[in-house]
Amino acid sequence: MRVLLIDDHALFRIGLQELLERRGITVVGAVGECRAGLELAARAAPDVVLLDLRMPDAHGLEVLRHLGRHHPSLPVVMLTTSVEERDLIESIREGARGYLLKDIEPDELITALEDIVKGRTVVAKELAGILVKAVQGAEQRDRRTGAFSELTPREHEILCQLAGGHSNKVIARGLGITEGTVKLHVKAILRKLQVHSRVEAAVIAVENNLCLRGQPKETGSDSTRMAAEDPS
Repeated sequence: MRVLLIDDHALFRIGLQELLERRGITVVGAVGECRAGLELAARAAPDVVLLDLRMPDAHGLEVLRHLGRHHPSLPVVMLTTSVEERDLIESIREGARGYLLKDIEPDELITALEDIVKGRTVVAKELAGILVKAVQGAEQRDRRTGAFSELTPREHEILCQLAGGHSNKVIARGLGITEGTVKLHVKAILRKLQVHSRVEAAVIAVENNLCLRGQPKETGSDSTRMAAEDPS
C-alpha cells in the first residue's frame, strides 16, 4: 500500500510515517502544506491519502474537492481531531472515503486503510452514531418533501398562511371560511408532513421555498400567537 500524508503538525506527521513504514506500508510523501500534497498526489501515485482537516494554507475540504475533481479514483481519508458533526457530514458529502480521529489505535488505523483501499468507507466508531442520525434525518426530510405533493391546493394555501405567522382566526377571515374548517386543514397538513406542530410545518414551508407567492391577505395581533395556538 502506498500512502500520502498531508498534515501540518510535524511531530504527528513524522511519527505516523514511522508507524506506517514499520507496518510495511510505503509512504510516498509526508508534507505539511496542501499545495505540496496536491503536487505529490499528481505524480507519486498513492493508493490512499491521509489528510488533515485544518491546514494553515488551505482547508482540508478544499483539498478534498480538488482531489475529487482531478483524481476521482483516489481514496481520501480525513485524519483529524474534529468531532464536529458538520465536519464529518461535509467530508463524507465531498467524497471522503474515511473520517478517522487522530487518537485511533495503530492496529485500527491499518485495518481502516486496508478496508478503504478495498473500496469501503470507514468512519471512527465514536462518530458512527452522528452519521446514522444525519442519514436518518435526511431520509425523513425527503419523505416530508415528497409529502408536499399530497397537499391539496387549499392545504398548500393554508400552509403558506402558517408560514406567514397567522392564527387560525386570521386565516379563516382572509380565506372566507370558518375557524373549524381551518383547524381541519391544519390537522391534515401536520399529518401529511409528519410533524407535530404548526411551527414545524411553517419552518418546512420556508426552508423549501413553498410560499414565494401569495402572502396572507390580512394581518393583525392574532398573527403573533402562532406558536402558542393549539396545533389542532
